Amino acid sequence: MTEKELCMRAKQAMENAYVPYSGFRVGAALLCADGAVYTGCNIENASFTPTVCAERTAVFKAVSEGRRDFAALAVASGKASGGDASFPPCGVCRQVLAEFCAPDMPVYVLGAEGEIGHYTLKTLLPFAFTPEFMR
Repeated sequence: MTEKELCMRAKQAMENAYVPYSGFRVGAALLCADGAVYTGCNIENASFTPTVCAERTAVFKAVSEGRRDFAALAVASGKASGGDASFPPCGVCRQVLAEFCAPDMPVYVLGAEGEIGHYTLKTLLPFAFTPEFMR
């Protein structure tokens, strides 16, 4: 799967976002090493603390189905009222990704004009707290 195709899957996942409070939709598409893709969207809650990001939704869906070998992540975002934005995963999502993904895993961020930002997990979270610290 190309990075553009993965980004389009993230953009499609945005449509399922539940964002009655912020109006800010996010979609994520997580590519497994065997080509399977798990998507997620952000889901808000009136209490805010239980809100979950799109990236964590995708990771948790994949992990709950026994998947652990991830090859890339794409993120797309925008306001429910229209207009796309471009930003990488939040800090909490970066930490969850560090639990399950290699530091050199590509993270693609779809921009408002269709451009794709290229990162690695290590560039987004250079001093990740990883499972090795727990041993």
